[in-house]
Amino acid sequence: MTPPTATAPLFTIGYEHATSDAVLDELAGAGIGLLVDVRAVAASRRPGFSKRQLAAGLDARGIRYLHLRALGTPAEGRLASRSGRFADLFRIYEGHLATPGAREELDILDSLVRSGQRVCVLCYERDPAHCHRRRIAELMHERAGVAVEDLFARQV
Repeated sequence: MTPPTATAPLFTIGYEHATSDAVLDELAGAGIGLLVDVRAVAASRRPGFSKRQLAAGLDARGIRYLHLRALGTPAEGRLASRSGRFADLFRIYEGHLATPGAREELDILDSLVRSGQRVCVLCYERDPAHCHRRRIAELMHERAGVAVEDLFARQV
């Protein structure tokens, strides 16, 4: 059975090498209504990207914010990513996706995507091929038949 196709694509974005204003501009320009933060730790040394700052910046542009922490990468996966060991990252993350918390939050994201609203998944890495959000997007494509579009904020 083919899953129903959602009316809007699922978008992804990474904020590496971008300012918060550039990311917010990109999201607003794409007509995003909801940003889903899939970082395990929604804190950042980069101005504007910690949870409260990001939520406030999004709110000022009429974009809602949701943090799905259980969809974040476990510490050992983040270490593998920082070391450039992407095969290890994805192996670790695949195991993480089997946890009850991750499965529950995948269901939440699936429901949001199927609602037809313009949803964007955010993480740090600019290149989606080096980020766990790529696997999340693949799963949403498989589950909901949604197209995936990667957004790229202007670099600094």
